[in-house]
Amino acid sequence: MMIMLRIAIFLALAVSLSGAYKVLGLFPHPGQSHFHFFQPVLKGLVEAGHEVTVVSHFPEKNPPPNYIDIPLEGMMSLSDSVSFELFEYRPGFGHFMEFFMLYTWGKEACANALNSTAIRTVLDSKVQYDLILVEQFNSDCMLGIAHQLNAPFIGLSSCPLMPWHYERVGNPTLPAYVPALFMGYTERMDFSQRLANWITVQSFKALYSWFNDAAANKLLRERFGDGAIPDVRELQQRTAMMFVNQHYSLSGVKPLSPAVLEIGGIHIRDFKPLDQDLQQLLDTADHGVIYISWGSMIRAETLPAEKRDAILKALGRLKQRVIWKWENETLPNQPSNVHIRKWLPQREILCHPKVRAFMSHGGLLGSSEAAYCGVPVVATPMYGDQYNNAAALANRGMGVVLAYEDITADSVYESLRKMLEPEAMENAKRVSFSYRNRPISPLESAVWWCEHVAATGGLPLAQSYSSELPWYAYHQFDVYIVTITFLVIYHSCWIWLFKRVCCRGVSGFSDEKVKRS
Repeated sequence: MMIMLRIAIFLALAVSLSGAYKVLGLFPHPGQSHFHFFQPVLKGLVEAGHEVTVVSHFPEKNPPPNYIDIPLEGMMSLSDSVSFELFEYRPGFGHFMEFFMLYTWGKEACANALNSTAIRTVLDSKVQYDLILVEQFNSDCMLGIAHQLNAPFIGLSSCPLMPWHYERVGNPTLPAYVPALFMGYTERMDFSQRLANWITVQSFKALYSWFNDAAANKLLRERFGDGAIPDVRELQQRTAMMFVNQHYSLSGVKPLSPAVLEIGGIHIRDFKPLDQDLQQLLDTADHGVIYISWGSMIRAETLPAEKRDAILKALGRLKQRVIWKWENETLPNQPSNVHIRKWLPQREILCHPKVRAFMSHGGLLGSSEAAYCGVPVVATPMYGDQYNNAAALANRGMGVVLAYEDITADSVYESLRKMLEPEAMENAKRVSFSYRNRPISPLESAVWWCEHVAATGGLPLAQSYSSELPWYAYHQFDVYIVTITFLVIYHSCWIWLFKRVCCRGVSGFSDEKVKRS
């Protein structure tokens, strides 16, 4: 009997081990807020019994079993690193300046990673990985590593799809009602906005190919030699899937191919108890709480004195208690109802029933948490996808956009007062219901699709033929040209025939009749 039991246990373990995959994560960008979106996927795979190796700037302090960190070094983390001085002058073409800032970051992160000990360790290990998870943001040079390892890969985007992401997963680009990430528009665009949106989408796709792809190709050639790695434009078409940090209830409805998975809010899990002082501060707020945070990158204490005092003056007029993430020990001209801390557990605070409004920069993690918890937002977007997120919140009726340049005591007060009205809270709760209630949790969905991509060797049945079409065929330009040419010739023939018969023919008949007479 004991022998049979041992055999059964051995067989069960063998089956379990045979179903475990070796997964590699490649995350060269040093943005901590980005990694907060990737980390739950990585840990979820470990919890599902798979072995996960992670190359990033953010090693785990206490990694779980089968979670192996290979840290990247040589770059400063983009956390509490941005000053408000950067946004004092923002021209109308600022999103093009942001593109080149992303290009510079991507080139630096790519060069740092390709020449790192971490990547060398991965390549020298000769491990055959079943799946690679790679951030697709401002550089695709890590796709060269995926090619070297001969493994299928899934792209992870910590923001909604960027203009250069659509075609690699067979997703249609529809600038008529799908706003570009940098524009701050909703799907309800007027003509001038649609025109600006179309120009931005087409320009950014071209610029990414000319600059970012060219830089990635150059760095890969320098690292591996000529001919060792295909052009990254070719490697992009091998993307099995993309996991995107969005959900229709907040970001709006978009046509998505089977290779695109919405897992917005995946990071919202593992709520922890609040410390006693913070819990009491929230519980005893008879008129509710306003929570303020500018995210993990912007240092709130660099806010210019004029704007800081304007915000404080507006907050002092309100009866709500205010909790503000402020990096200094002191806050000049601090009203009695304002409480500051250097660090705050944002998820836990936003989901507290006493929180009435959230004043934010419109970062996607914070916007997702506001949608999950059902809290209205006063959003002051500063860069990148924050314009898109702020517009989405306003479009759903649970947010108002307050431009940084427009911050005054009166504008802050009116914006907060509007978000404290019952209608804003009702809209936020409606979004929250759809955001929370899904047939399967974002984490379970992500893990299932990772396993499916690994099992199918790259999900070949979900690959769209559109990625193989030349640009003129994809946009049907050849069909339009042939159709227009045919119609022009057809109508020209009829016009010519009409003139020949009705004009010259009648005239000719009359002349002949005169001659016979």
